[in-house]
Amino acid sequence: MRKALWALQILLAAFLFFASALPKFAGQADAVTTFTEIGWGQWLRHVTGTVEAAGAIGLVVPRLAGLAATGLIGLMGGAVLTQLLVLEPAWALLPAAFAVVFATVAWDRRAESRRTLRSLRRTPGR
Repeated sequence: MRKALWALQILLAAFLFFASALPKFAGQADAVTTFTEIGWGQWLRHVTGTVEAAGAIGLVVPRLAGLAATGLIGLMGGAVLTQLLVLEPAWALLPAAFAVVFATVAWDRRAESRRTLRSLRRTPGR
């Protein structure tokens, strides 16, 4: 099961980075149009691409995988709401499905996430 989950994380990371984040950074016409329709300006396209790229990298770093997946759940929640309220409601199922997959990763990697968070809370010299 662990190897299958890592394989899934690698595929998700590749998709997020190459099919989602890079087009936003490159200013691909579809990405520009979508963020124009959202109405918050192109800065949101850059922020979203950055979060996606960081999440993709985090998914393949063992200590960060669960935390990255947790952050990506939030990103997908925003995408679901944007699809439902601003863009095409029928497309809300896609980010919802990704959120379920990210939740699976976050749940499976929860012990490592706890260890990582505990190590961040430690103060040097104690």
